[in-house]
Amino acid sequence: MIEEIRISSLGVIDSSTLELGPGLTVITGETGAGKTMVVTALGLLLGGRADSGVVRAGAKQARVEGLVTATALPGLLTAVEEAGGEAEDDGIVLARNVSAEGRSRAFAGGAAVPVATLAGLAEPLVAVHGQSDQHRLLKAQTQRHALDRFGALEKLHAAYAAVHDRLIATERELTEVTATARERAREADLLRFGVDEVAAVAPRPGEDTELAAEEARLGHADTLRGAAEQAREALSSEHGSPDALAAVAAARGLLEGVRDHDTEAGALADRVAEVSYLLSDVAADVASYASRIDTDPTRLAAVSERRAALIGLTRKYGDTVDEVLAWSEQSAMRLLDLDSTDDRIKELAAEAARLRTDLAAAGTKLSEARVKAARRLGTAVTGELTLLAMPHAVVTIRVTPRVAEAPSDPEHPPPDVLRVGERWVRFGRSGLDEVEFLLAANTGSEPRPLHKGASGGELSRVMLAVEVCLAGTSPVPTFVFDEVDSGVGGAAAVEIGRRLATLAGQAQVLVVTHLPQVAAFADRHVLVEKSSDGSVTSSGLVTLDDSGRERELSRMLAGLAESDTALAHARELLELARNAPRAP
Repeated sequence: MIEEIRISSLGVIDSSTLELGPGLTVITGETGAGKTMVVTALGLLLGGRADSGVVRAGAKQARVEGLVTATALPGLLTAVEEAGGEAEDDGIVLARNVSAEGRSRAFAGGAAVPVATLAGLAEPLVAVHGQSDQHRLLKAQTQRHALDRFGALEKLHAAYAAVHDRLIATERELTEVTATARERAREADLLRFGVDEVAAVAPRPGEDTELAAEEARLGHADTLRGAAEQAREALSSEHGSPDALAAVAAARGLLEGVRDHDTEAGALADRVAEVSYLLSDVAADVASYASRIDTDPTRLAAVSERRAALIGLTRKYGDTVDEVLAWSEQSAMRLLDLDSTDDRIKELAAEAARLRTDLAAAGTKLSEARVKAARRLGTAVTGELTLLAMPHAVVTIRVTPRVAEAPSDPEHPPPDVLRVGERWVRFGRSGLDEVEFLLAANTGSEPRPLHKGASGGELSRVMLAVEVCLAGTSPVPTFVFDEVDSGVGGAAAVEIGRRLATLAGQAQVLVVTHLPQVAAFADRHVLVEKSSDGSVTSSGLVTLDDSGRERELSRMLAGLAESDTALAHARELLELARNAPRAP
């Protein structure tokens, strides 16, 4: 709900604050006083087009600020915070500046935002109805939403939309899988060849490293054996030649001979003894190593052949045998997926067929409910128009299926065509049909779409009648009507006032009017008051008390604010409005 609007240097308004609240607020004033500037200010807050012509003469810029209570609008609070703004005590300030050069800036919660962002934030807050702004109800989407709200069809629509979304996702996947079936088959053949090739060689983890070492050993067997035998002879000679063990034994004997003369010499003798033990062990190991080295050309050929097979794999599938084995495992898993393509296509096709049957049932149920709701809403709106100076007007709401030609291949219809019973229809996320409001403004005239069959004043009253019928179901917290009473008077004007008051029982309503019968129903009466110092004309906004309301209504009735007769008529009108029953 909008709590307050502050206007600076906008048109004839120099600086004014409009305090609002729940219920019905009317704005009146003499012609040219600037009543429509309030609607213009709201338009700027809603992200409307900025025109430098609205900037007050001599001012650098016009500014409009709106204080919005976000207690019941958590989505708005979140959106403002995401845009970088902040709320204070659940209040959010939306603002718009328009410079005299035509530049425009927008703000939300103190943060500068693009005008489009401001429009997105403000759009769910206010619905503006006026002879210059009749686009909202003319949209097919708005008409459909209005019918669904009136008939409480949101759950039916949500159920239909859920099936619709699943069908679209399933058929999209089916199309993708089918389109790529050939590529998937080629990929499967390549992977199968590779997996079979790896399986035929059957490498073991680390086998390439082991065979490389074995091949090197077999290829240099004579050299290795000769070196080992020479090393063994140097350590422990079998032919009586000087060797390491004999030299160490001699050194040990010399140190043992002087052990008794010096403890350090004894310690050295012990260490030399340890060396002799180690040399004996090493000499034995070297001899054993030399005896194990054999020249085996057959084994060398087998190892070389096996290595060649492994190298053939590593050229294609990985740098090492371990990488080849990892590739083979991953490819085998991929093959399971690729080989199941045909089964997946069958599953998806069956699922799509089932979902199409479910969608046809859900869509039919929604359409039937819409037809019933359309009859009730058309009757209700027509009844309201009878009391709004349109006694011969008839509103009908047409719900028509989007009939399509039968596809050439019924088993594979276009993605947006659905079989419902014996006929084919086009479908979308909104349903299987189109919803259109039609107006026959006079007896005997053919019903026509609202944008073709209604004048500005008639369309304003149709909007008012629809909003009254939808009172309590609309998510919009604030309604603005700009001279919705144009072209009516007398008892019809009283009925307009009653219906605006009825709507104000469910939402905040702001009305710019020139009819005292409408103004009399206000919970809050604001006067746009014009003054002049002889060179500059200014207007301000004044909230009237009871006596002020009487004077303003008498002016509106007779053009004389202080006429006793007009004042008496104004009091009578106020009393009538206070005691009049609100529209059901």
